[in-house]
Amino acid sequence: MLTRRNFIGSTIGAGAALTTGVQPALAQPARKRTIVDAQIHLWKASSPDYPWNPGVTPQLPEPFTIERALPLMDEAGVDRVVIVPPGLNDVNGYALEAAKRYPNRFAVMGRIPLQDPKSAALLPDWKKQPGMLGVRVTFLGPAANWITDGTADWFWPAAEKAGLPVMFLAFGRTAAFAPIAERHPGLPLIIDHMNTNTAIAKEGKLAEHIGHAVALAKYPNVSIKISNLVISSLEPYPFRDLTDHLKRVFDAYGPQRCYWGTDMTNAYARATWQQRVTHITEQLPFLSESDKDWVMGRAILERLKWA
Repeated sequence: MLTRRNFIGSTIGAGAALTTGVQPALAQPARKRTIVDAQIHLWKASSPDYPWNPGVTPQLPEPFTIERALPLMDEAGVDRVVIVPPGLNDVNGYALEAAKRYPNRFAVMGRIPLQDPKSAALLPDWKKQPGMLGVRVTFLGPAANWITDGTADWFWPAAEKAGLPVMFLAFGRTAAFAPIAERHPGLPLIIDHMNTNTAIAKEGKLAEHIGHAVALAKYPNVSIKISNLVISSLEPYPFRDLTDHLKRVFDAYGPQRCYWGTDMTNAYARATWQQRVTHITEQLPFLSESDKDWVMGRAILERLKWA
């Protein structure tokens, strides 16, 4: 309905255009932000070509397949994801299949048997596998000692020489990576999940462990995934107990060295993919729109050189 106010406003606007020759500016369409999830797991049922290790338990009771992930990504507005093959085995084949079928949606940070120094022979040609961008290593349980007992010593110089970015997860052992970062300045090291989890949060030690992660920010080759945040929060969405911790990490690393990720199948029921997106894009007032562009996708694409 054309009201008196609308009529006057439109008449004034038209008159101004006629007298000045300048047309009123048209509303610009909303800018599309590229959203990249820096970590999810995909897996299929155990089979002869994809055998699970004995006794392992997946994060969900049913497989989280390519076909299951894609519609959820679309629903949440996620353009791309980095697949980290789960700890069910050291097999990267299913993740690489996803990258081959959907190269513009999936890429891979692959697993490698760290306990076998012969794996070093794989690294020079690692990125020749289509869709493979780097390596993800975990130091959990008994493997936590591999950081310092010599088991993984072969890996860091070999990965640096091969030009491979490395994501690492080592709850409680973050400080052990300072000498690694210092000795290998050409090795891009990415801290997973800020190296925090539910147990650390419940012990009231989140600030302490965030401090260990922040201490590594002085090394230019170290960056950090603000990922799987639902396992570090003791509150429901929008996880306000993490806001100050996230600001501390962001202030230390800056927008170009912080990467959003979900590890979606971990604590799957605690938040939807869309909520994990809006937690960053709508609930963190210290981030500018430019910051969000970097954190939500641009930074991880540049760090992993995913064109």
